[in-house]
Amino acid sequence: MIRMRTYPTLLASVLVMFNSLAADAQPNSPFTYRDMLLLDRISGLAVDPAGTKALFNVRATDMEKNRGVSTLWMKDLADPAKAEMKVPAGEGGASDMQWAADGSAFYFLSGRGDDGITQVWRSDAEGRMAAQVTNLALDVLAYRIAPDGSGLVVSLAVFPGCTGDAITCTAERIKAKKEEKSTGQLYDGLFVRHWDTWADGTRNHLFYLPLPNATAKPIALTPELDGDVPSKPWGDNSDFVIGPDGRTVYYSVRIAGKTEPWSTNFDIYSVPVTGGPAKNLTADNTAWDANPRISPNGSTLAYVAMQRPGYEADRFVLHVLDLATGKVTVVAKEWDRSIGQLQWSRDGKSVLVTTDDIGKHRLFRIDSKTGTVTPLSTNGHMDAFVETPKGFVFQKSGLSSPAQLYVAAPKAMRIDQGATTLTQVNAGLKNKVFGAFEQFSFPGWNNETVYGYVLKPASFTEGKKYPVAFLIHGGPQGSFGESWSYRWNPQTYAGEGYAVVMIDFHGSTGYGQDFTDAINEHWGDRPLEDLQKGLAHALEQYPYLDADRVVALGASYGGYMVNWIAGVWNEPFKALVSHCGIFDTRMMGYATEELWFTDWENGGSVFTKPDNYDTFDPMLHADKWRVPMLVVHGDKDYRVPMEQGIGSFTACQAKGIASKYLRFPDENHWVLKPQNSMQWHATVFEWLNEYTGAVR
Repeated sequence: MIRMRTYPTLLASVLVMFNSLAADAQPNSPFTYRDMLLLDRISGLAVDPAGTKALFNVRATDMEKNRGVSTLWMKDLADPAKAEMKVPAGEGGASDMQWAADGSAFYFLSGRGDDGITQVWRSDAEGRMAAQVTNLALDVLAYRIAPDGSGLVVSLAVFPGCTGDAITCTAERIKAKKEEKSTGQLYDGLFVRHWDTWADGTRNHLFYLPLPNATAKPIALTPELDGDVPSKPWGDNSDFVIGPDGRTVYYSVRIAGKTEPWSTNFDIYSVPVTGGPAKNLTADNTAWDANPRISPNGSTLAYVAMQRPGYEADRFVLHVLDLATGKVTVVAKEWDRSIGQLQWSRDGKSVLVTTDDIGKHRLFRIDSKTGTVTPLSTNGHMDAFVETPKGFVFQKSGLSSPAQLYVAAPKAMRIDQGATTLTQVNAGLKNKVFGAFEQFSFPGWNNETVYGYVLKPASFTEGKKYPVAFLIHGGPQGSFGESWSYRWNPQTYAGEGYAVVMIDFHGSTGYGQDFTDAINEHWGDRPLEDLQKGLAHALEQYPYLDADRVVALGASYGGYMVNWIAGVWNEPFKALVSHCGIFDTRMMGYATEELWFTDWENGGSVFTKPDNYDTFDPMLHADKWRVPMLVVHGDKDYRVPMEQGIGSFTACQAKGIASKYLRFPDENHWVLKPQNSMQWHATVFEWLNEYTGAVR
């Protein structure tokens, strides 16, 4: 019997939600998921060369239209007391802002034209007007302005088989395909689908156009390239860069061929803006080379590289290439952290990087000659940063705060200490109560130190016990640290009356590469031991945690772990939530898209090492399942295909276990649409409350 929960109509649900928000608007009311879903979200950061103006995006949520609405804002850094201003030129949509080298204008992407095609636009420095710069037949996916202002490089999705004018050819082929009556698509290689999209035969290629008007015929920089720049699905303009003199483009790409689903071999190439043969600068490394960055004087290329082919969670280490001699130097090779973002310092003597570090995401400076590493931030999550002539401007978030824009205090040793808050986005949060949090540690697997966080309920009262939401992060090479999330936000559980426990088990990032590697071929034992010991430690150390009312939730690998503990460690839990979790590890090895991941994590392919996949397969322990489970899955999840979720639900139903299946036909591995996210949270908390008796 199909029982579809009759969710309110769109208008009715909006009214219910706003009535609830009105009730929650009282001073000192708990922060809830309803508050979270209506927050304005800051992203993007571009500071003019003089360090006087900062551009950023604010995404508001339109619940009635079920979408986010992004606007462009400017902050006068010379007058921090002056409120930020919505930029008139941003009306109609604006993203990926970049300043001209002289600060006289800024560029951005927008699909505001009559045809709706995303193009590069330009505004004066005050943001008063907007003029279209490119006029191409295809969407501009990413772009870079040459540092000397001589031109720009754009990325467009084209058919590699198109000869001559690849842009026009691609546009014509797309139009012709839409007019065909048949719908079949024929493939001769894998990656037929990736993340949430079926392959259409196009590749992301780079093209150069001169400025100021970009009206000349684009020069193809990567013709017939069997690869994507930026990479799919997460790549952006950090995958390519233009040299200071505007003459050379450097980009990172993986050559596809027939090995793409198994390969992490990205290389960095250089090509003149006039076109011609590209030169592979990192051919000696068969693992991942990424994030090329040119020093201010143009003599040196900084990038990050992994050592082990096929391992996406290997350590990204800083490399510096002397472009004149070709000599490569590995910098700070003994620093046991994996680099995320990186930029050259203004003086060209060091590289500024972010990385996970003991449950935080911090900013560091690495001297490019000596390898000396200096921390520049202390707590929280460094979301974005720019070094200006006047110091650092940055975006930072934390467990109790979404991102805001800050300016560092003059001569501050740690830029987030004594920093001035520049923006007042979501100012109403000052009336909300958040759960107080604390980081703790304990001896985990192999008696090694493992860290976690505990949050009190927002309505905490001394002497009272509270149900526990045991949140298990995905990845598995990830972290539930001191950061803000709009999907798995522990403060929403605290706002609903739950205490929260999160463990960064072996496999998590930010604790050294050996700690991360420990999960390889050990998905179900070492992390499980950490989770068991971590929960026991928290229950013993924090008397407000109610050991008789513990629920476990997780997504992706966290969903896998929920499925795993359902069969091997179900005693402590009153209810479970498995979101996009793996149920059958063998089938995962057949049906997922990025096969390098399953091959590495299981020590081989499902064809050559099938027994390895059985070692920690939740399906093989489903006979011991007994705890009520809510299963959530999106139809467009091609990373963990929906059959995995249906398998979990089938196991529960076949055994007569109380269970429900929440299906999202229009979502992928995540739940992104506002109304869907509202339903997700409402359903999850209704499920948890049923088995814990929690009442906020």
